[in-house]
Amino acid sequence: MQVDATAAHGLSRFLPEDQARTRDNRRKALQTGVFWVFRAAVLVNALALAVILGFLLFNGVSAISWEFLTEAPRNSMTEGGIFPCILGTFLLSFGSMVVALPLGVASAIYLHEYARPGRLLRLIRLGISNLAGVPSVVFGLFGLAFFVTVLHLGVSIAAGALTLGALTLPVVIGTTEEALRSVPQTYREASLGLGATKWQTISKVVLPAALPGILTGSILGISRAAGETAAIMFTAAVFFTPLMPTSVLDDVMALPYHIYVLATAGTEIEKTRHLQYGTALVLIALVLGMNLIAIFIRARLQRRMSR
Repeated sequence: MQVDATAAHGLSRFLPEDQARTRDNRRKALQTGVFWVFRAAVLVNALALAVILGFLLFNGVSAISWEFLTEAPRNSMTEGGIFPCILGTFLLSFGSMVVALPLGVASAIYLHEYARPGRLLRLIRLGISNLAGVPSVVFGLFGLAFFVTVLHLGVSIAAGALTLGALTLPVVIGTTEEALRSVPQTYREASLGLGATKWQTISKVVLPAALPGILTGSILGISRAAGETAAIMFTAAVFFTPLMPTSVLDDVMALPYHIYVLATAGTEIEKTRHLQYGTALVLIALVLGMNLIAIFIRARLQRRMSR
């Protein structure tokens, strides 16, 4: 009986360790399984992107040429190039960032650094989050009613840039506020402790530290603005114009709307099929190029700050 009691005591002493080992094994197995789910999700997205790009390359690479990139459409848009569309897309995207970036950064600074916490602030943030999910066609109708009609801007670059600016503004505000939130509070306390004012602390300490995150918001905004069709078809883009814009009150052609026109409203849709895919390739390359420029600037700023 004494031997049995001793054995039972030893078993009870080692049982918690076995349970802990079993629990650790289960946790590791769960972690491994979750990581594999994440890897599978990344793989699915990468494969989807590869399939889309491969499909566009296979069907549209034959349309890419120097003439296609530097000339205007002709012969009912079945021949020629898309240079006016490239220029119009660039102007609208750049104009939307000129509108959205200052307003978005200023709004995020106020909401995070100055606004008093409370119900009103929560409602404002809820409204911004809801605006980020509003369909682009709603922004297009708003731009048509307000910028084109009420402000008498007409169908123009200005009206389209303002509409796209309103469309991308919630994204810029959200990412900028997250960037400001990621700056350690000790930075602010140290600056204020040295005698700096609140605005000096924000402009000289907080904003430089948050600048890479702010640029991330601008990258997302540019990507969305460049690919929008519904927001510009009522406010800026036209079916065809042979003239290059000379002011912000001129209308323009744009790559997304040009693809829509060729695919749905062209006179010879099948004859322009390769032009549709070629235009889509150019649009992807333009968005990728603008993103790479912004990423390069962000990387340089990060390296400069880390020194």
